[in-house]
Amino acid sequence: MTTFARDASALSSAVGRLPIHSIRRAADIPLDGAWDFQLLESDGADLATDWEAVQVPELWTMRRADDPAQYTNVPMPFVDAPPIVPARNPVGVYRRTVRLTPARDRRLILHVGAAEGHLRVVVNGREIGSSTDSHLEAEFDVTDAVVDGDNTIDLRVAKWSSQTYLEDQDQWWQSGISRSVHLTEVPLARIADVVVVADYDAASGLGSVRIDVETTGVSDSEGVAGWTVDVDLLGETRTVAVPARQAAQTIPKPADVRAECPPPRLPPDFMDLLSIQAAGAPVPERFAAIAGQFAQTLVHGAVAGVARDERTDLAVSPWTAETPHLETIAVVLRNAEGVAVDRASVRVGFRRVEIVGRDLLVNGERILIQGVNRHDVDPRTGRVMTRERLHDELALLKRFNVNAIRTSHYPNDPVFLDLCDEYGFYVVDEANIEGHAFAGSIADDPRYLASFHERYSRMLIRDRNHPCVILWSLGNETGYGAAHDALAAWSRAVDPTRPIHYEGALSSDWHAGHAATDVVCPMYPSFDSLIAFSADPRSDRPLILCEYAYSQGNSTGGLARYWELFETLPGLQGGFIWEFLDHALDPDGDGRGRYGGDFGDHPNDGYVMLNGLAFSDLTPKPAFCEARALFAPVRVVSDVDDARRGSIRIRNRQSFAGLDALEFAVRVETTSGVSAETDLTGVAAPAGGEVDIPLPAPVVAALAHPDALALSLVVRTAEAEPWAPAGTERAILQVRTGRPADPLPDAGTTPVLVEGDITHPLLVSPPRLSLWRALTDNDESFALDNRFVRSGFFSLEPEDVEVSTDEASATVTTTYRAAFGAAVVHHRRVIAIGDADWVFDERVTLPEGTADGLRVGVEFILAPGIRDATWIGLGPEENYPDRRAGALLGRWRSDVDAMAVPYLYPQHHGTRGGVTALDLSGPAGHVAMSADRELHATVTRHTAGQLEKAAHWWELPASEVTVVALDVAHRGVGTARLGPDVLPGFRLDGADYAWRWRLSIAD
Repeated sequence: MTTFARDASALSSAVGRLPIHSIRRAADIPLDGAWDFQLLESDGADLATDWEAVQVPELWTMRRADDPAQYTNVPMPFVDAPPIVPARNPVGVYRRTVRLTPARDRRLILHVGAAEGHLRVVVNGREIGSSTDSHLEAEFDVTDAVVDGDNTIDLRVAKWSSQTYLEDQDQWWQSGISRSVHLTEVPLARIADVVVVADYDAASGLGSVRIDVETTGVSDSEGVAGWTVDVDLLGETRTVAVPARQAAQTIPKPADVRAECPPPRLPPDFMDLLSIQAAGAPVPERFAAIAGQFAQTLVHGAVAGVARDERTDLAVSPWTAETPHLETIAVVLRNAEGVAVDRASVRVGFRRVEIVGRDLLVNGERILIQGVNRHDVDPRTGRVMTRERLHDELALLKRFNVNAIRTSHYPNDPVFLDLCDEYGFYVVDEANIEGHAFAGSIADDPRYLASFHERYSRMLIRDRNHPCVILWSLGNETGYGAAHDALAAWSRAVDPTRPIHYEGALSSDWHAGHAATDVVCPMYPSFDSLIAFSADPRSDRPLILCEYAYSQGNSTGGLARYWELFETLPGLQGGFIWEFLDHALDPDGDGRGRYGGDFGDHPNDGYVMLNGLAFSDLTPKPAFCEARALFAPVRVVSDVDDARRGSIRIRNRQSFAGLDALEFAVRVETTSGVSAETDLTGVAAPAGGEVDIPLPAPVVAALAHPDALALSLVVRTAEAEPWAPAGTERAILQVRTGRPADPLPDAGTTPVLVEGDITHPLLVSPPRLSLWRALTDNDESFALDNRFVRSGFFSLEPEDVEVSTDEASATVTTTYRAAFGAAVVHHRRVIAIGDADWVFDERVTLPEGTADGLRVGVEFILAPGIRDATWIGLGPEENYPDRRAGALLGRWRSDVDAMAVPYLYPQHHGTRGGVTALDLSGPAGHVAMSADRELHATVTRHTAGQLEKAAHWWELPASEVTVVALDVAHRGVGTARLGPDVLPGFRLDGADYAWRWRLSIAD
């Protein structure tokens, strides 16, 4: 018997595994649930007598402290090189006893949905086969190994194999059985696969289809006749014959016929016809009669065992992500007596995907890819995904107007694609190929060529009937080599209906790599590079970013700039944000998310995995609200003057759908709250069209009021969808009035004041200059070269204080020394308006040569007992200068604790921009702040020092104080950890800053 260790190290990735297919058979004997489990140090270790009870599917790395999950990004988790398998190679043994009664005339197929590692199947002690590729199913015929009665099934999973080098993705390394397991009985002669090419011609509005029903066990010998397949589509059933195997072509032997004169049958030199036709030369007149039939005699006209049904001029509704219409094709295999022996069905969508010039078209229309990258991740189960979890993820994405998903970096569960077909998503289906650590060599290593092809081809064969899949991806971050060109050539031959995607083919030259990618799909480009590419006459393909807007921590600044370019420049069609979800794990369910290193895993890449638009529990981050607004199905294209005259104009941003699925309402945001909220009816515009919407008279009147801040257009679902109930909010869009802030008093009532008099029981510490925020992940980017730390602004020590007074105010000039000696001068004029009521005139001069900073403002701390916050400004979510397209101007209320954004790796958070008034209240009293210009306000429970000291959000100390920061300038957040830094217009490049604000405190 071949040992498991040798199997794991062998370059062959599968033994005894059945061919993959696209049809889905029901589980006759479900095997999910209770299994026995042992974790062995290696395959050579003996099994113990004690077994651990587990529930399959499951990953032992989610529960075993002796072999936990491990996170690395680029490096392999061990020090070896392909194809060496580490000496320490744990093996998980899953065992289950199943009582069976095998049928004589049927085969029994074991289906393992996915195994993380090198899978080996043993039934009743008999070796059945093995498989790798952690994200595609493996099926084995176990008929000859089972007995009538109890049967023991062992699924043995080795953690590492030679194929592990092709799964070096930016995610947790996990081990176990991650998808469902079952047994299925199939007839001896059966349907092996159903391949559908469903096309739609937008010009005629008609569809066509080619359906190939592949069978096995039917035409294995010559002379099989009478087997047929019934194909039902659109209410019409057709019966097509299953071709038998045909005799191989051969050259006829010459016949000695002399009894009578043989008649002439062929023209002279007829054998020349083959080369004449191949050369494209004119066919001589003497060959005209046989030219067509001569070519046909060289190849078989039909494929043995494959019944083909072709239909044209079909009246069908097309499939798009906006209008996901599906049809069911049902097929029945019948034997020569007409008895049905097998059945299958597939759901298909009629659509056409093509590239024309620099545009990717679906059904003849240019689409915009409003996409995200998605990994399998559940905080409790790791990569074990339930249908309910997949539904929840896709429902959230639809509600946030995402229309496309890249399956980074491997094929997903077929259930995922079923839901994408049904709900409406464009999918880039990516092969489970990433050799990041050895990207410079592995794609040209002939030892891995077969593995490349196997992983890619099995994905394509399994998923090709899904209309949601519009691009095939050759994998990710595996350099560029001969293997990629080979995959692309095979793909174009087998499935010419879908373009190919591979970033590695053009990572160093966007105009290269045509052999391996049909789209330009770079990662994390600068804005200037996109502008240049769009204008470059060499650009001949659509550009769709496979990764951009890196969302680690408090991030995703500049997304609006990307979309300004996507929607205005030729050749740019959107992209896939990195990424949808954080990868934090919470296996104990205690609410304490973990990242790399938290399980004692080494080496690790720490918190780099926390880069989602949503937390791993599907709670959206504020950055996701930004994306939702930019991806909204409609956009307001008129201004406040039009609104005041009684109408607004909106554009339907969709490529196919009208506005029937949406309902609209308007309201006016005022300094006192919402006014004149009214539903709108009769709003209609075709895809890409615009419409003027009359505003109700009460809305126009409210908008004319001096306290009006903005007109809000609310967009909701009109009817229940599979992913949302009726009335679900899709977007809120605004037209702002430009109302100025209220002026502040210029004169006080107290004749003389010194800064030390700014005291009150609620003030734990009075307002003090602050230029520092707890560094975000992007602030700490390697590319920024410690820019902010070098400023020394994390420490400001007063060195010199000068005080001057007059009858109405006091002016305090403080010179601060930053950590490395630079001088910061702060002038403050204080006017006392009343008891515990002050107006501050602030002016700050930064050190000469300061080119960039984090913030300029004041910070103070309030005593415990403050619970509620109300502000006039941008909200309700956290927002920043370069991430506020989704922020709304209005009057907002929040619990102080809820204003925090609990980034698992603590950092600056919670800022709201455009603030002109802020009230904080609770049992301790009331604190009011206002300004004569828009400020950035941050209200939190923790100081910058506390945030920077903690490694996890849940490690922050309990705090009941309220830390308030009011900034005249605050840097954007950008994406500098991996991508562009904050745009220059959102950086702090000034030397002098001045502003006025008021602080009023009442017990």
